Formats: sequence, C-alpha cells, structure tokens
Amino acid sequence: MDQHEESAMAQHRLVAADRYALERLKLICEEELCNCIDTSSVATILALAEQHHCHELKAACLVFLSSPNNLDAAIESEGFEFLTKSCPGVIKDLLKSQVAPSILGKRKSGA
Repeated sequence: MDQHEESAMAQHRLVAADRYALERLKLICEEELCNCIDTSSVATILALAEQHHCHELKAACLVFLSSPNNLDAAIESEGFEFLTKSCPGVIKDLLKSQVAPSILGKRKSGA
C-alpha cells in the first residue's frame, strides 16, 4: 500500500472513529495522518481535521504550511479549493499562523 492509500484509509477510519466516539482510534488515526502530510494531501487533511475537531492534526498541518514552498504547492492542489469552500474558518487560522510569527518577530526586534 502506498502513502496515498494509507492516508485515504486513515482518513476513513478517523471519520468512523469520530462518528462512533472511539477516541483512542481517533488519536491513532490522527498520528498516522500527521505522518502522511505532504503538499498534495495537506489541504484535504486540514479540512478533515477541522470537521472532526482534531486539534493536533490541524496544528501539524498549519506547521507544515508555514513553509512558503509547501504553502505555494498546497494552494495549487485539488484539495485547497475544497478547503476554502468547506472550511472558510480554517483559511483565517492559516492566515493568522502565517502572519502572526512575522508580526511578533518585528515587534520583538523593534522593542
């Protein structure tokens, strides 16, 4: 099974685990998905994390997207359009995660 198939299976298991309140399985799936994050899957995984209240997975996606190269590639992926339509609040979180560190860095150096 390749990484794409593993990611798809983990995504399906996470949805089922959330639906049936299987918290341990949900955590295992989150961990698996954290290891599957790449530029082609990050937008889909981020939407899934938002929809199923997976805070650690969402944080891992935002950290991954903090790299300008990763962000540029993710924006071009098929999943990014779905993310913007299905989870517009995540775009706000993404912007905050991108802008806040640069603003904080300027404030610290200017203080």
